[in-house]
Amino acid sequence: MTRTARALLAELLGTALLLAIVVGSGVMGVRLAQGNDAVALLANAAATAGGLYVLIVLLGPVSGAHFNPAVTLVMRLRGVALAAPWTGYVAAQVLGGLLGVTLAHAMFELPLWQPGVRARSGTAQMLSEGVATFGLLLAILLGARLRPAALPVLVAAWIFAAYWFTASTSFANPAVTLARSLTQSFAGIRPADVPAFVLAQLAGAVAAVPIARALLADARGDGAATPQ
Repeated sequence: MTRTARALLAELLGTALLLAIVVGSGVMGVRLAQGNDAVALLANAAATAGGLYVLIVLLGPVSGAHFNPAVTLVMRLRGVALAAPWTGYVAAQVLGGLLGVTLAHAMFELPLWQPGVRARSGTAQMLSEGVATFGLLLAILLGARLRPAALPVLVAAWIFAAYWFTASTSFANPAVTLARSLTQSFAGIRPADVPAFVLAQLAGAVAAVPIARALLADARGDGAATPQ
């Protein structure tokens, strides 16, 4: 298998497993929480952060472990060399996300395809997505230069925190957002709310680039920009 094929497989597999974790832990959390949304959210956040850490550590050396079109876009804008065309990365991430949601539904004997019904709209939700994605990209860009060995932990920790301090529970990923529009579970979102989420995420990601550049103006060291 070529390096390009390995990278695309890693992005597809990683994003699929990430979505299976996000949706599956949401379903399990709701079932075990017995109506307590805080417990369900804690289970969802913990499973996502833990799974994300494992996926980044294992697949980062293969593809960079983006699992996120916003990350791929920023890497492209910064001229970072990718193991495959950036369009291939995004396609693999989107397809992987859809497969992951389907897998989660199958594991819990739910209808495989079910358009989301959970409303997530309004200024607060959009601002939350912008902040969540901005913080994620800042963690990646700064961590890659200043603490490359800690990058998987930094990304996972940010996502765990952002589940709790943002009104949107931190999707921070266009591929994840699109995939979650196909579930009616705790993790879902209405398809109609997806475009605004994605725009806010991309805006937050792009905004992180000049801020990171300013903060790293005098920094030394290299690190491969990886993850979520």
